[in-house]
Amino acid sequence: MVQVKIYALKRLLRENRLALSDTIHSCVVDILKIPENKRFHRFLGLNSCDFVFPTEKSRRYVILEISLFSGRSLGVKRELLRVLMDRISVNCSIPINDIEITLFETPPSCWGIRGQFGDELILPYMIDS
Repeated sequence: MVQVKIYALKRLLRENRLALSDTIHSCVVDILKIPENKRFHRFLGLNSCDFVFPTEKSRRYVILEISLFSGRSLGVKRELLRVLMDRISVNCSIPINDIEITLFETPPSCWGIRGQFGDELILPYMIDS
């Protein structure tokens, strides 16, 4: 299970929503082997007055918060982060310095999905890689 929150200025998200979603999804499909039809993205567009960030960041600054089942190896998580930064930079014309990503891992037992507990789900992909 993977859920993604994307924070950025409203204008950036309006102009890049589809490219960001497609790029992020391609990364979790390729690296985490999430099924193609499992896309969970939330776009949180902020007004300039609601988004304070360092002066070294541009107006294209974007923050991704990715919630996922725990269990993946450090190597897989680093590969996901690297591929996300590289592809978002290229596909969405966002400077790599303006991309920040945090992975939030929680045990499947802490998730409720489709009326079931996450640790009781039968998934078509592995999370302990």
